[in-house]
Amino acid sequence: MWAIVGLGLGYMTPTIVFDTFGIVSQQTDNLVPLAYVLALVVMMFTAVSYGKIAGAIPSAGSAYTYVRESIHPNLGFLVGWTSLIDYILLPMVNCLIIRNYLEQLIPGIWPGVWVILYCVVVTSIIYLTMRGTSNLNMILIVFAGIVIIAFVALVWVQLAGGAGAGTVVSVTPFFHGGADLGAVLAGATVVCFSFIGFDAVTMYAEEAKHPSIMPKAILYTVILGGAIFLVSSYFTQLRFPDWHQFDDASLTDSSLTQIGDVVGGRVFQIVLTAAGFAATVASGLASHASVSRMLLVMGRNDVLPKKVFGYINPRTHTPTFNVVLVGAICLLAMSFSLDLIASFINFGALIAFTFVNISVIAWFAWRKNLRHTPRDVFRYIVMPVIGMALTGLLWVNLSADALIGGSVWLGIGIVYLVVLTRGFRRKVASFDENDAVTGYNKLPTDALDVLSEEGADPDPDPVVRR
Repeated sequence: MWAIVGLGLGYMTPTIVFDTFGIVSQQTDNLVPLAYVLALVVMMFTAVSYGKIAGAIPSAGSAYTYVRESIHPNLGFLVGWTSLIDYILLPMVNCLIIRNYLEQLIPGIWPGVWVILYCVVVTSIIYLTMRGTSNLNMILIVFAGIVIIAFVALVWVQLAGGAGAGTVVSVTPFFHGGADLGAVLAGATVVCFSFIGFDAVTMYAEEAKHPSIMPKAILYTVILGGAIFLVSSYFTQLRFPDWHQFDDASLTDSSLTQIGDVVGGRVFQIVLTAAGFAATVASGLASHASVSRMLLVMGRNDVLPKKVFGYINPRTHTPTFNVVLVGAICLLAMSFSLDLIASFINFGALIAFTFVNISVIAWFAWRKNLRHTPRDVFRYIVMPVIGMALTGLLWVNLSADALIGGSVWLGIGIVYLVVLTRGFRRKVASFDENDAVTGYNKLPTDALDVLSEEGADPDPDPVVRR
């Protein structure tokens, strides 16, 4: 379970709060922690829905699997197609953040050099192994967590000494006289991009030792990630009570390096940047491997050309074409800004979150007929409706670019669906399958039972090479 939580936190990139702080602080008029509170509330309702439906349908595949099984395969395909833009663009976001770090620390060098170097290194690691990233991911996340704790301690001492807001305890990061709820909601829409990790971990459902692990892992990922974001943004907001303290470059790219410089000078700037670098690389490894995995399954199931996307290198046991393709897409980080790409990712993510809440209603209240007691009505209708409404509230606050670009992508998906189904005359292929696609499968449950009855210990390593 903790390996899955670690992968989720890796996706969420704990240090992203510092990267987007300048942008969100300006947008919310210095109410970044409040924006995180609103986003966390929305994510908690949706995480509960994910936990319920993941326990009932323990197949890898995330939102599109749940919509396909609970509502209709065609609708599930469209939700999966919309989510695909998230998974494809998320590795590029990590590359873009790394570019921003190095561009600010080592000015005067063409930023494209850092993009190319990052893409080559990360792509090479995933090319060689998709199973070895979990341990490396955990090491990088632990390092980032230690530096965040050091940051909070430094800021605490400085606040007590009169710096920034001059106090450790204050309500101003959550409310002040000029607060604008619409602006805070827009800020919450930006920061909800930070929570995408809990959604991504559902793709590891088939690798989990038991289906009951997933609901807990999803909830713990949201709670731990939300706590990190909230505490970090609270102390950062007190130390930087006015967004005008950030220069224009920080607002459009990343404010992390400037925050590190002000809080601890050049040395801590390098340390905080190293933590951001570590967390971003962890997210890059996890997201790069997962989208390559998704493209592999789409190829195997003929959603994409099988000979190309369904190919596994017999030597490395990895989908090498998909890995290289994702690395090539990351090269586009030379030309885009963080807030623009984040808004495109949020379009697909919020669509997926909305339909997961709808899936809970469709699966439990409708298919399983659990709607006749107050407890069932609350769990399977009221809770997901609240989650759906809150998610929709964030969705309508997306930028115009995100709504237009996301709608175009969805339109392409509808046309592609018509082609795949020959005008809806045949069943659409799924985005997922019931087998692990990393070269290993768990023993089926009945085989484990047989081993137990024979006195063998099935627990140490319940996997066999396919």
